[in-house]
Amino acid sequence: MSASAGFPGSWRPNSASSVALFEQLRLQVIHLADSGALAPGTRLPAVRALAEKLDVAPHTVARAYKELEAAGIVTTRGRNGTVVAARDERLGGLSAAAAAYAAVAKSQGASFAEAVKILAAAYDVP
Repeated sequence: MSASAGFPGSWRPNSASSVALFEQLRLQVIHLADSGALAPGTRLPAVRALAEKLDVAPHTVARAYKELEAAGIVTTRGRNGTVVAARDERLGGLSAAAAAYAAVAKSQGASFAEAVKILAAAYDVP
């Protein structure tokens, strides 16, 4: 698919925020992908083009894209660009991690309730 005509729209990172610029961009893409505003398969702008539009360094956009890819939110297809991943693709890694966690919890004798409690405590840690 072609680059999303609406992305990033009027959104701009807030340079006065204590949140790093790459993190603001990363969170914005996650929000738009989760809300459906960026549909799976939507091609994001090239790093340099988006950096210019947002008036940030290319490294800022590259880092956000790299972290989004590591989280499974987007996939990078070389010259074909960076595209929003389908939700089932994004959750595949999480399912694998959950299976591994469950196996370790069982092997150590933890009950389901204990395993969930430990996971909930870890999830709430900033």
